[in-house]
Amino acid sequence: MFTDIFSNVLSIDIAAGEWKMFVMWIIGGLLIFLAIKKEMEPTLLLPMGFGAILVNLPNSGAKAVIDHLFDIGISNEAHELMPLVLFIGIGAMIDFEPLLTNPKLMFFGAAAQFGIFFTFVMSALFGFNIFDAASVAIIGAADGPTSIFVAQQLGSSYTAAIMVAAYSYMALVPLVQPPIIKLCTSKKERKIRMKYQGKKVSKTTKILFPIIVTIIVGLFAPDAVALIGFLMFGNLIRECGVLNSLSETAQNVLANLITIFLGITIASRMVAEEFLQLETLLIMGLGLVAFIFDTFGGIMLAKVMNIFSKKNKINPMIGASGISAFPMSARVVHKMGLAEDPQNFLLMHSIGVNVSGQIASVIAGGLILTFVR
Repeated sequence: MFTDIFSNVLSIDIAAGEWKMFVMWIIGGLLIFLAIKKEMEPTLLLPMGFGAILVNLPNSGAKAVIDHLFDIGISNEAHELMPLVLFIGIGAMIDFEPLLTNPKLMFFGAAAQFGIFFTFVMSALFGFNIFDAASVAIIGAADGPTSIFVAQQLGSSYTAAIMVAAYSYMALVPLVQPPIIKLCTSKKERKIRMKYQGKKVSKTTKILFPIIVTIIVGLFAPDAVALIGFLMFGNLIRECGVLNSLSETAQNVLANLITIFLGITIASRMVAEEFLQLETLLIMGLGLVAFIFDTFGGIMLAKVMNIFSKKNKINPMIGASGISAFPMSARVVHKMGLAEDPQNFLLMHSIGVNVSGQIASVIAGGLILTFVR
């Protein structure tokens, strides 16, 4: 038995391209390292990393099982079931009160989608067809479910790379955003204090908000209804006050379970022969460009608004939270504010911007679908 196993290992022909398998093992190991050692979104990176190793073992029997999970949970035939169901859990986690008390924060969420449309143009210039360019650009939504949904709807040839890039950069927000924020802001700007005047938001307002948003988005961006509808349904469960146990289940059990399955299912598209291509590296690079310009767009809007504001200056860093990576981006900005000034509490402002980015990214995904189809 052991002789047969040893013979199989020795029979791997590295010269014929099996080196790619070892590269994928290293990539999988790196994701596991980041998940465990650095605690970067372990619920995402750990399943992705372990799955990448699983599907790249010689004659892996796990590949067929994970492929089946993809077919029943992510494929077009499954109507992107897993990403949409995950949105119920995400919606149940979100408290829109910081946004409702200061609606102008929505502008930052919109500005932080600049990277999507910039990367759309860049992808087209690099030779991607319009459907693939749009799918690559949506990595800038900083929202895994939205990226999967759009790429699948448009039938992109690079769904694997897009999924991996979207989830990887979401997890790496604490590494990606701080250098960009520091490059775009001065030390004086990062020290700007913002007072939080918490206003009481009525229960009726909190209940009506997800319903009204769904209707408005449905009228102006019909392709985004599935995404925004599931997100807002999750939030309605949270705010209605009569489904507390269901809300807790959606936030914890449902969201965690779907995230685990989604992470390992994404790995089904990390097979060495498909994944290790020049286009994959290009997509990863363009995804990073999208994140950079998303961050840049939100910060620049804050700077422009400060030009016209004599008092109550805005700390430009909160604009960076307009990406949809909730709540990682808000935490990054809050920690950076505290690092500059231990009395500078930006969490409520950055959370408000962050949840506005969640809505804006879904709308941007719907607009992309509307424009290119």
